[in-house]
Amino acid sequence: MKLFIKQLIFTFFILVGLRSCSKETSEPNKVIDPTIVLTLEVSANSIEFEKEKSSYDITITTNVDNYTISSSSTSWIELSKTSGIKGSSVVKITALENTGEERTSTITISANKVSAVKITVTQKTGEAAYESLYPSYNTNPIPADATGMSSSATELAAKISLGWNVGNSLEASGSETSWGNPKITKELIDLVKQNGFNAIRIPCSWNQYLSNSSTAEIKTEWLERVKEVIEYCVDNDMYVLVNIHWDGGWLENNVTEAKQEENNYKQKAFWEQIATHFRDFDEHLLFAGTNEPNVDDSTQMDVLTSYHQTFIDAVRSTGGKNAYRTLVIQGPSTDIEKTNNLMTTLPIDTASNRMMVEVHYYTPWQFCGLEEDASWGKMAYYWGADYHSTTDPERNATWGEESELDAYFKLMKNQFVDNNIPVILGEFDATRRTTLTGDDLTLHLNSRAYFLKYVVKQAKVNGMLPFYWDNGGIGNLASGIFNRNDNTVFDTQALEALLEGLN
Repeated sequence: MKLFIKQLIFTFFILVGLRSCSKETSEPNKVIDPTIVLTLEVSANSIEFEKEKSSYDITITTNVDNYTISSSSTSWIELSKTSGIKGSSVVKITALENTGEERTSTITISANKVSAVKITVTQKTGEAAYESLYPSYNTNPIPADATGMSSSATELAAKISLGWNVGNSLEASGSETSWGNPKITKELIDLVKQNGFNAIRIPCSWNQYLSNSSTAEIKTEWLERVKEVIEYCVDNDMYVLVNIHWDGGWLENNVTEAKQEENNYKQKAFWEQIATHFRDFDEHLLFAGTNEPNVDDSTQMDVLTSYHQTFIDAVRSTGGKNAYRTLVIQGPSTDIEKTNNLMTTLPIDTASNRMMVEVHYYTPWQFCGLEEDASWGKMAYYWGADYHSTTDPERNATWGEESELDAYFKLMKNQFVDNNIPVILGEFDATRRTTLTGDDLTLHLNSRAYFLKYVVKQAKVNGMLPFYWDNGGIGNLASGIFNRNDNTVFDTQALEALLEGLN
């Protein structure tokens, strides 16, 4: 009986052992479920760095067991890690400071059984490259020369009574005549002087007149052409303001930190050439660094101030009469409210009291320039308390009339004029709407004349120097006072209104 029990126990353990062996040996090897899709995702496919050393975090998400990260440029790109595992993880990509030309690299994330992911990394040109791109054109600075430069900015402002813009000519895209005006002649400038203006603003383009676009070298023949027009004015004992106008928008549309360094080098290159070429003119010639630089906030204002500083430094560095020349800097967007709010500091000038500020005035735009009704406002044909229409009331100006103009101009007086910084009202106008007929046309033209007279009068009351914007056009939606084709006065009413504003 005992033997039987022993045999039974032995048989039990044998069976259990066999079953255990059978369980272990029959378990199949683990395999990946063929229905699972393997993925490898990255939070960015391109990264752009400024020239300074900086970092950027990317997130890698995958269900693959492991992956590797590599860069094609190990000399200037650093990776916080070069491998990872399943799940989500952050990798810091660092670009070292760039002192050379713009550079590009590729970062690759690789794993088995999935396509590799590539990230393009670029880093902008460094300072050394901009300096090489735009060389110094101040190749022959001369000692300061005060001959004919005795007037301070305030004294010079007292000599300027009424200014006129020779608009849509030297700043026109394509050529001097491409916007419909003939070439500026001495006869035209003589006509302007004979009719009461003693100052001329010459809007100028430079960027389209380069002999070498890569180095911003201006064609000598274009510098000579601008010089010729300046001479027409100075020979008439007129004061002349030469600027860099819109010029394709390279500066005006790029008052940004991203373009600040590059634009400052280009600004320097342009003004070193302009200032050197016109250095021998006396105080009748003034320079303006920009035209209507688009600025909306304090950050952009800081950038604009740097553009102004570059302008001033470049002109002063050329020496001669430029060491004392009066220079004009533009308020943000040449808008009075923005200038009052944002232009709280001015650039530094080595010359004392040789700086002016410039703003423009086209307020309200619905009356001054709007050419078709918009969602935000309708065209206004009539401006001024005594010039509203009773038969066409929806075309009366609803804001920006006398009291508001008075308040705007007073801001500039308080902020600048009272502190011995003259203010140039570099542009103002209200377009002629000659498609109107009968009494409507008569009221509109009378209203426009009143506007022009009022602007001049209040500008002078507040110590501002008014420069009328004349685009040369004599048709509808134009502002020409003079017919430049035959050198005659075209708009007598507007001319008389401007002159009456001086009294």
